[in-house]
Amino acid sequence: MPARGFPFLEQKERLQTLVRGNDCPRIREHALILLLQNDGKTYEEIANFIGCGYRTVAHWCVHGDPDKLDSLKDKRQQGNHRKATEQYIELLLEVVELPPKEFGYAFGRWTGERLSTYLEQQTGIKLSSKQISRILQKKTTFISGQSTA
Repeated sequence: MPARGFPFLEQKERLQTLVRGNDCPRIREHALILLLQNDGKTYEEIANFIGCGYRTVAHWCVHGDPDKLDSLKDKRQQGNHRKATEQYIELLLEVVELPPKEFGYAFGRWTGERLSTYLEQQTGIKLSSKQISRILQKKTTFISGQSTA
């Protein structure tokens, strides 16, 4: 029993393509929720099958639009460092490679807090030391993963 407002084969095919081929697991999950709803499954059955919360299923069944695939994205996909521009990240990666003494500091090692303070002075963008650490971890993981491939 297909869900109301979801009659078109084209919509179903687009969602199936997302489930099969999208890189983001959340988008695949959201598309799968809509497909299962279209098959007549209840929110509870979908939640049990996928292994997610009932409220998650209810949210995406109401807010997910098979005609607008961008509606299946959530804000978590944007990342944790939205304030950090590409220029900020490039400067961070350059600064972290150099010893602090080259910038006139007495200490010998960078910490997240020291990087945050220095970069705020240079760019005007204030990020916490945790955010700095996350950016560095993400970038170094990407770089090391890229060099081994």
